[in-house]
Amino acid sequence: MIDVQNIHKSFGDAHILKGISTTFEKGKTNLIIGQSGSGKTVFLKCLLGLFEPEEGGIAYDGKLYADHTDDEKRDLRQEMGMVFQGSALFDSMTVEGNVMFPLEMFTNQSKSEMQERVNTVLKRVNLVDAHHKFPSEISGGMQKRVAIARAIVMNPKYLFCDEPNSGLDPKTAILIDNLIKEITEEYNITTVINTHDMNSVMQIGEKIIFLKDGLLEWEGTKNEIFKTDNESVTNFVYSSDLFKKVRQMYIQEQN
Repeated sequence: MIDVQNIHKSFGDAHILKGISTTFEKGKTNLIIGQSGSGKTVFLKCLLGLFEPEEGGIAYDGKLYADHTDDEKRDLRQEMGMVFQGSALFDSMTVEGNVMFPLEMFTNQSKSEMQERVNTVLKRVNLVDAHHKFPSEISGGMQKRVAIARAIVMNPKYLFCDEPNSGLDPKTAILIDNLIKEITEEYNITTVINTHDMNSVMQIGEKIIFLKDGLLEWEGTKNEIFKTDNESVTNFVYSSDLFKKVRQMYIQEQN
């Protein structure tokens, strides 16, 4: 679990995060949504420990990040998996090499132990025949699955995803959403997803927080988002005709 306690973050005169408090539960898919400039990326980097807030704090399973020693902070970061927006795979490495990289960097496992772990996670993301291919030889959806495999190869407690569906077709995006949700539940990970994809919100949004101008404007579930009267949320979520129709259907069913 991650407990965010009234955090503030500024860069010079720009006050980016303005007292955000929320909780991200273990074993659930927690989504951060909001318009460009709302503070989503800065917030995610604070959760990753890349930025430290000037005020407030972030606790990981009950212990504030600020109370960790330098060694404990390093160990905590190794318990975090990250799926980057563009997958961020090493072009010169094979799929197998990309997934094995964190094990080589941060563990003392034998080659056979690392190989076994790589085989396990690649099988888990349905990539059993891609070990020796390079990123340029596989599709965007497959690259994203490699990125997920690399993110979970160290058995992380926390999984962070930055726009995991960026650049993917709708069908592949749904597959990636479902894979992230399945892995979250299967390994009981605290998963936080930064997204603008409303399909993801409706598909896997067990908890959703909406940021606006650095403030937590609303939080709830994918079902509760249909019921909210918060104008900022409804304007953002239902900016397309499709989701306006979905909401109308939901309201009619409830009545």
